[in-house]
Amino acid sequence: MRGTLAAVASGAAAGLGARALVPVALRGKFRGDVRRLNAGDPSTLLGAYADDAVLHFPQGDHRFSGPWRGKAAIERFLRTFVDSRVQGQLRDIAVSGPPWALTIWARFDDHADADDGTRLYENRAVLVLRTRWGRVVDHEDFFTDTGRIAAFDRALAERELVTSAR
Repeated sequence: MRGTLAAVASGAAAGLGARALVPVALRGKFRGDVRRLNAGDPSTLLGAYADDAVLHFPQGDHRFSGPWRGKAAIERFLRTFVDSRVQGQLRDIAVSGPPWALTIWARFDDHADADDGTRLYENRAVLVLRTRWGRVVDHEDFFTDTGRIAAFDRALAERELVTSAR
């Protein structure tokens, strides 16, 4: 009986320990993806999305307005992000749910500067990602100041830096 109890306790401890590593692993993976995105390569981040994923970005009169349906559309969104010279930083991450259906919350801060160093844009958001078997199927940005995004979009247009993504 004691051997069985010890085995169950050991298995439970191993399971809890493995569960604690999930946010650490995801934080490392997504921080690396954001570094590559900031360097102009969205491919690894795009690889995290399912073919039928949807990225919901706050509506408004700006080039980033969503929803973006499907991997090809999400790639256009990410290319616009890169072309607009936005630099992002993943601040924190929280995870819940079973491994085959995780929900991931991430605080994401971003900014963009002109060639002369003028700060054109600065914002922050909470990203909520829902996964299915390791692929993002639904991505929604919350608490983003869309007024800042619209002003950024106008600044880009005035400087003729980026065309529309749509």
